[in-house]
This record gives sequence, C-alpha cells and structure tokens, in this order.
Amino acid sequence: MTKHIANTKALNIIVIVAALGYFVDIYDLILFGIVRIPSLNGLGITDPNLVTEYGHHLISIQMIGMLVGGILWGVMGDKKGRVSVLFGSILLYSLANIANAYVLEIANFFGTSIIDTYSWLRFIAGVGLAGELGAGITLVNETMTKEHRGYGTMVVVSFGVLGAVFANILGKYVTWQHSYIIGGVMGLVLLFLRIGVYESGMYAQVKEEKKTRGNF
Repeated sequence: MTKHIANTKALNIIVIVAALGYFVDIYDLILFGIVRIPSLNGLGITDPNLVTEYGHHLISIQMIGMLVGGILWGVMGDKKGRVSVLFGSILLYSLANIANAYVLEIANFFGTSIIDTYSWLRFIAGVGLAGELGAGITLVNETMTKEHRGYGTMVVVSFGVLGAVFANILGKYVTWQHSYIIGGVMGLVLLFLRIGVYESGMYAQVKEEKKTRGNF
C-alpha cells in the first residue's frame, strides 16, 4: 500500500513538472509576439519597416533554434535519458531569457549589434524550448500505464495552453524586460521542482540491455 502511494506520488510529480514545462514553453512562444514591437522600440528601432523585418527575422531564428533543439534533445534524450533533457533544456532556456532582458547591455559589452545579440539569445532560447514538450510527454508516457497515459498527456497539454493566457495577461501589465525575466525565473523554479524526478523504467531497461540509443 505504501509503495503504491509512493509510486502514485512520483507519477503525479512527473505529470506536474511536464505540465509546467509545457506551460513555460507556450508562454514564451506567445510572449514574443506580444513583446516583439515594444522590445524593438525600446532598443531604439522605431522604423515600422525595420520593426517588421527584424521581428520576422527574430521569430525565424527562434524557430530554427527549436528545430535544432528538437534534433539535439531527441538524440540526447535517448543517450542520456529523459530527465537529463528536462534539466538541460529548461536551464538553457531560463538563462537565455533572463539574458534577453539585458540584450542592450550584453551587446554593448561584447561590441556586437543589438539585433545579432537578440538573435543569438532567441536561438538559444529556442533550442532550450524544444526539449520541454518532447521529453516531458515521453517521460509521462513511459512511466504511466497504457490505461492512464492518455489522461496524463491531457493534463500536460491542457495546463500548457494556459501559458498563452498568462503571457497575454502579463504582456499588458509589465515591461518586455520583466516579461522575459519572469519567463526565465519560472524556468529556474521549475528546475528545482524537477529535483527527485526519476527516469522512466522503459528507458532504464533499454539502457541495461545495451541497445543502440540516439541513432540519428
């Protein structure tokens, strides 16, 4: 009985951290659409044509980062485990987002252009974001029974969509810098919540059998 309760608690934690990870994922994707113009204006870019051009460029760079991250974290998840991806991806995303709030200072420090610095930070954030949903859903599916994994996935996706609502509300009341910082801090808090999350039994079994993992 005690073992069952412990297992149930551990499964609940996995579902919760996966759901929170997807929440942060959606939050950031929606957030950029909200802060794109204010952030570029705040960085001194006010020409409407340049704002449109740079805005499209930045979102494209972030999408490329997510594409690269999807491949990178997919291979790493097979080689090092799903939990390692959950830690690595959220840490990378969080640091990039917090740095994004200080893009002007970072650009001045390194002597680079603002847009180049902004682009690199969105690329890094995109790489980090790509690992969240894939690793989270995989871990949920591999740790829950076939009768319950559908419910676990539903909770993850349903709660994750609320990230879009939060981003829209937050975007109206705080500055673009604070919006990025809040996203980064949420990621770091989530990082600590993931301490104690265990690897899926399915992955552990494959690892013990010495099967090929992470084949591109």
